[in-house]
Amino acid sequence: MIKKETIVNLINEHFAGTDKFLVDVKILKGSVIEIYIDAPNHILIADCVELSRFVEGNLDREKEDFELQVSSPGATEAFKVVAQYKKYVGTKVKVVTKEGAKHEGILMSANDNEFVIEETRREKKPVGKGNHTVVENITLTYNQTKETKSVLPF
Repeated sequence: MIKKETIVNLINEHFAGTDKFLVDVKILKGSVIEIYIDAPNHILIADCVELSRFVEGNLDREKEDFELQVSSPGATEAFKVVAQYKKYVGTKVKVVTKEGAKHEGILMSANDNEFVIEETRREKKPVGKGNHTVVENITLTYNQTKETKSVLPF
């Protein structure tokens, strides 16, 4: 059986010195290998084809047959790596924490340890009637986060 570690090492070797990055590798039943890649701007079909050929060229089909699929993650897929957070700085995201709290706002910054979203919401005024707008920067670590997704503008 082809090991995930082998695939990850091949991808990292191929992407060395580029801005492209690995998002996820899945090895499914029937020797189906799914590879998800991304880049700060975007991934081209040519990038997927090039990586597919590189990985396939470094694996021995005589030893074990496999199906290889290379693509970028879908726009509605949850973020899996820090590089995705950095890519989406300045866009709207939805975050669910491990405690179940939900936040939605603009991803303001992301580093290797944490990220900040600017959440705007309406709350009741502390004094008087009606509501007022509250803008709050919320800092979260990746360990606190269950799921983060990009919100598509419609």
